[in-house]
This record gives sequence, C-alpha cells and structure tokens, in this order.
Amino acid sequence: MKRALLGKLLRHHINAWQLAGFVLANLCGMAIVLAAVQIYGDAKPLFEGNDSLMRPGHIVLTKRVNTVGTITGEAPAFNQKEINRLRQQPFVNDMAAYTPAMFAVFATVGSQRLGVEFSTEMFFEAVPDKYLDVQSDAWHYDPNSDEVPIIMPRAYLNLYNFGFASSQGLPAVSEKLVGKVGVKLRLTGTRTVKLKTGRVVAFSRRLNTILVPQAFLEDMNQQLSPDRQPQVSRIIVQVDNPADERIARFIKEYHYDTEAADADASRAASLLRVVATVVIAVGLLIAALAFYVLLLSIFLLLQKQTSKIDNLLLIGYKPATVARPFHRLATLLNLAVLVGAIVVMFLLRQWYLPLFEQLTDRYEPASVVPALLVALAIFALTTVLNFVAINRKVRAIWHLHE
Repeated sequence: MKRALLGKLLRHHINAWQLAGFVLANLCGMAIVLAAVQIYGDAKPLFEGNDSLMRPGHIVLTKRVNTVGTITGEAPAFNQKEINRLRQQPFVNDMAAYTPAMFAVFATVGSQRLGVEFSTEMFFEAVPDKYLDVQSDAWHYDPNSDEVPIIMPRAYLNLYNFGFASSQGLPAVSEKLVGKVGVKLRLTGTRTVKLKTGRVVAFSRRLNTILVPQAFLEDMNQQLSPDRQPQVSRIIVQVDNPADERIARFIKEYHYDTEAADADASRAASLLRVVATVVIAVGLLIAALAFYVLLLSIFLLLQKQTSKIDNLLLIGYKPATVARPFHRLATLLNLAVLVGAIVVMFLLRQWYLPLFEQLTDRYEPASVVPALLVALAIFALTTVLNFVAINRKVRAIWHLHE
C-alpha cells in the first residue's frame, strides 16, 4: 500500500521529456567514454609489442661518416665515453648496441644441379630480442643445430620483387616461399670456418639490417674470430617521444645521424594517447552534465512534491521510505544508460574490428573487461551520488520541522 501510494505520487509529476533528455545525454557521454577506452585498447596491438603504437619509440643512432675517416680507414664507432653520455640523457629509457659479426658471411641459395644458384656476400648483426618488431616461434639459437634463424628487412624483399626481379625477368617471391628455402652459409673468421644453414623466419619493417639471434652471433664471434673485438657502430635507443626537442638538440650537438624508422609509429602512438584522453574527457564532461540534468530533474520533482512529502513524513513515513521511489527512478535510468552504452560500444566494435584485422596478420583485439569495468564504475558512482543527493533533499524537507 505504501509503495503504491508513493509510486502514484512519483508518477504524477514526472516530466518524461526531461528524463528522456537525461537518458539520451548520459547515453552519449557514457558511450563516448566506453568507445574511447575500448578503441584505445583494441588499437594498441597495431602499434605495440613486437608488431605494433603504444610502445615507446625506438631511434637508431649512428656516427657520421666523414672524408677524413674514409681516408684513414677509421670506423665511425661509439667509444665508452660516448655510450655513457648517451645513457645519462633524460630522454633515454633504455638502449642497446648492435652486435656486428666479426667474420665474413657468404650465402648461397639454390643448387648447381638444378641450374639455379645465387651466391652473395652478406653480413649479420644482432640486437636484444625486446627490440624486435616481429615474432616467430623459430627465433631461438640451438648450439647443437646447424640451422640459423634469420630476420630480413622487408625492404630487401621489395627491392628484389619490384626492382631486380622485374628488370631481369625473374619471378617474384612471397615471404612464405622465402621462409621455406634454406640458405647455405659459409662463415669465415680469422681462426676457422663453419658451415651453417640459414632460414628466414620473419621480415622486419623497422630494423634495416640482417639479424640473427644475439646468442648465436656472440658464440660465433668467439669461435671464429676470438682475436677481434666488435665495435659499437649503431645504438638503438628507446624513448618515450621521438619528437622530443631534447633528442634533436642532442643529435645536432654531437653530430649523430638517426635512422628513426619507428618515429612515425611512435608519433602516431603519442597522438592516439592524446586523442583518446581528449575523447574520454569530453565523454566524461557530457556524462557529468547529464548527471547534473538528472539531479535538477529529480530536485524539481522533489520540489513540486514538497508539501506531499512533508505530509507523508508527518504521518509517520521515514525519510528513507519516501526517498526510495526516487532511488528506484535514478537506478533504472542509470541502468538503462549503462545497457544502452554497452550495446553501442559492441555495435561500434563490430564495425571497426574487421578494419583493424586487415592491418596486420596477427592482430588480437583487447579484452572488453576494462571497458565494462569503467562502465560499472560510472554506473555505481552516478547511482551513489544520486542516492546521496536525494537523501539530502528529503532530509532537508524533514528538518524543516525540527
């Protein structure tokens, strides 16, 4: 009986258009927030990790080759003092030197028996695995195996397919085909010679060098040319923002060159973070304004019902009982907004995920759990604030008689 009476009292002065406006505004705000959070998470694999935009940027530094160095034969290498100075720079998060091969590499593809054989001199380098931009299960070094995994720059394959092959009337080759063909390697050092079989396991977009596992290269340097010490000619530096002005000033001051192959992706990552932050802020602002509209609507409803609420309180109704219908109204509206925003987020996600999947072969979307947790947090916060505001208003009416 009490609930029916209070419900009838509540329905009597409800402005459906006001509440509909609140629901629509709050739905827009929450949908923007959830979409921004989810898109941010789903876009991270495109630029982060080993084939991806949220990771810090990588810049490759080299020393300039000058005429004097060419004449004297002096290699443009970094000394320990220069390495320590670079390591102490505030924009450097981490850094590692390229490890060069201290032996000659002669590669042969094909066979004379088949009438097709290509041979060339080449080189090997190595970097720590965390700086690689590709992934492969075959990327490991087994000292007991003669097979060597190799990562080639994708630009090399493009040069062959669209430059050399087309001009010489040779067939173009795919990445998968290259990976199935073994490469005979003759490694010649100052002490001995070793024969290995190389296999291309991946193609790098960012690292413009021929890579082998670092453990393999260090082992071969020790076995083949123990009397030669590798010099640091290139350093890969991990930074938060490749566009940092301090980096440009440092490079100019010490006359270094950079192969900032990852700079564009890193700048895009920074831009994505800024855009996501701005979009989330706008969504939260819209949601906050909608929340304020709801409070005004409920306060206006309470104000219109002041005399009736006052009478109910005087005849024995508790403030909590009188506030309960308004609690229920606020909860239902917030719940409708929550469900609607989640539905909008999933519909939007079904639209953009196929587009993301076309950008990379190994794309894995992020979990929706963080976005759902954000949605529940906003729902809980707005509901609690509504309850507090409604209770304070009802108690304010009750305290008029004290």
